Amino acid sequence: MNVSPAGTAPVRAEYVLSALEKSPPQIDDASAEERTNQAVQKRKQEDDPKDDDVHKKPRLNGAERRRLTKDEKKAQRGSNKGRRWAKVRDEVDLCWRFAGSGKCDFGSECRFSHDISAYLNSKPKDIYFPAGSTLRNEPPFVSLPDEAEVTKEPSIDFTTRCPVFEATGTCRLGLKCRFLGGHVRKTEDGTVVLVENEEKKRLTLTANSELNFISPTALKLLRTKRYPTTVSAGYLQELKAIAEDQEVKVGNVGTAIRAEGVSLAATPDVEVIPSADDTEMPTSDVQPRHASTATPAVVAQPAPTKWSSDEAVAQADLPDVTLRFPEKRRLHWSNKTCTRLCVSLGADITCGESEYLIWWAYFSARLKEQIVGLATSFLSGSKEEWSLVRRHPSEPMFGIQLAGSKPATLVPTAEVIAKECNGVDFVDLNCGCPIDLVFRTGSGSAHPDRNEPGAGEIPMTIKMRTGVKEGRNTAHKLMPRISSEWNVAAMTLHGRTRQQRYAKLADWEYIKECVDAVRVREADEDLPRIPIFGGGDAFSAQDYWSKVESSGVDGVMVARGALIKPWIFTEIKERREWDISSKERLEFIRKYAEFGLDHFGTDTAGINTTRRYLCEALSFQYRYVPIGLLECLPPRINDRPPLFRGRDELETLLASGDSRDWVKISEMFLGPAPESWTFTPKHKSNAHGSEEGQG
Repeated sequence: MNVSPAGTAPVRAEYVLSALEKSPPQIDDASAEERTNQAVQKRKQEDDPKDDDVHKKPRLNGAERRRLTKDEKKAQRGSNKGRRWAKVRDEVDLCWRFAGSGKCDFGSECRFSHDISAYLNSKPKDIYFPAGSTLRNEPPFVSLPDEAEVTKEPSIDFTTRCPVFEATGTCRLGLKCRFLGGHVRKTEDGTVVLVENEEKKRLTLTANSELNFISPTALKLLRTKRYPTTVSAGYLQELKAIAEDQEVKVGNVGTAIRAEGVSLAATPDVEVIPSADDTEMPTSDVQPRHASTATPAVVAQPAPTKWSSDEAVAQADLPDVTLRFPEKRRLHWSNKTCTRLCVSLGADITCGESEYLIWWAYFSARLKEQIVGLATSFLSGSKEEWSLVRRHPSEPMFGIQLAGSKPATLVPTAEVIAKECNGVDFVDLNCGCPIDLVFRTGSGSAHPDRNEPGAGEIPMTIKMRTGVKEGRNTAHKLMPRISSEWNVAAMTLHGRTRQQRYAKLADWEYIKECVDAVRVREADEDLPRIPIFGGGDAFSAQDYWSKVESSGVDGVMVARGALIKPWIFTEIKERREWDISSKERLEFIRKYAEFGLDHFGTDTAGINTTRRYLCEALSFQYRYVPIGLLECLPPRINDRPPLFRGRDELETLLASGDSRDWVKISEMFLGPAPESWTFTPKHKSNAHGSEEGQG
């Protein structure tokens, strides 16, 4: 048996590489950027290495050398901040409206080109998107068509396939698509004509259309601070009055309200046009919380019904009162690129922003760079922020996670979400995010011990950590209060403090203590039972089910485990450890690319955005050690693997921590990376534990 130091993954001896064997370098972010940035490489080659004066360092005394050494070591750790992503455009930037329909409302005044011939002559060759049946575990890992089959057209390859067209019967990018040969034909006079599959287009019209798009009018009102939030204004006025009457400073409510620019007086002087969302009423299957101890069943939530115009007028005259818990929509616990992939592998619930993919399975999909949606960004009308809450029809239950520190931002944000987003089943308040960006504003894990209202009839859930400082846990005091006073639909507890981040193992004994404290208070006060989910270090089916049984939680939040191996949801549902092959893993990467093209688009910009997020995903997935290489099971998430080789060449490639190999893998499905495109790894060290700072 291979004897390894503590904390080392028990890889079998025949797969461990010796120190004498050549291995891919573990590079930091600075060198990673240079190696994936052709422009930097070119400049380095042009530099004269013999120019000693340029590279000569100044003489330092002993104290300065010690300080420099410490700073240099510190610079090699942590995340690479301020990453920039250059936009890659076509040589002839064809108008996307004209490319799809042949029409453009701006006509000759359009700032984009309408010259199709010039575009096709300058357009790069079509990219070949492989089918799953063409994947192999030996080089070349993707089988390409014979050259004899490839047409001699300068830019169009009629042997390729467009994944979006094959799924939906149409491609919204039209002539700008980089897989153009998959949905065009040539007429007798040589003209290129777009084709559509009307039958498939009709069948997939609703099945593939994303939800939760916010209108340009609403965005404009938010940016100009004229969006009417009458319910929030009344609630905040009530808070202020209570604070003044009791002469108690409740979190500086008045100051917070003034700072955030929320009017407590009259409704903003704007014309309010009622939308369909404004006339929704609670669903007919509202149920009170019950005392059942069984794990909640997997039941899809029916779509909300609408008020008639008469009912809407009647509702306008009713006073704005806080909904009681039984009046909120009932959460029936059930189950874009990363979210769609994990849903296909068994994830039950998705959450916009932090992307819960649950059983309460938490999956921080790096398709979305931010972990949580900041309430201030939503209220400022950030187009990028609102794009993160879109819901794909394949997601059966979907929520939006918010972070904020003031009622004056959280309450209006929740109201706007309730009005503008049709496809939201719950709102999750993030009280667990440890990153400085969120924590220093009083949000995330700095948030516990504050009481915020929900979003009308939409249920509210809460995610939190055990406390802020190590050794000073507070969750056992807060959670019983939350369950009885906040009317939340569910709670999630991560078994670490904010200070610990991910440095130590999660404290599941303390999670059990908190669960017991909540259950005792529920029994003492005859309160209905709410679901509680725990989180921390779940990396296998055995981890998941043992933690459920030992701690008394209703489910386990899966975070890093889903980033490293998205198929963990299949393992959990089937109660088995999956010795997945390298070819099966490559198929999931192919699916990721396909979902990314569907979400971001199949033009040059969409392809390179998909490429970026695919490389981000691979920066986690390379950490997976195949269980067939291990001497004992189950695998542990914090174990560091020694340098090892896989059972075949593809498995070895997928285990590479070199960002150049991640780009190489992306090129199997997205074509060669443009010379001007760069990928800067997020973390200066690819060692375990450094990339989970945003949970």
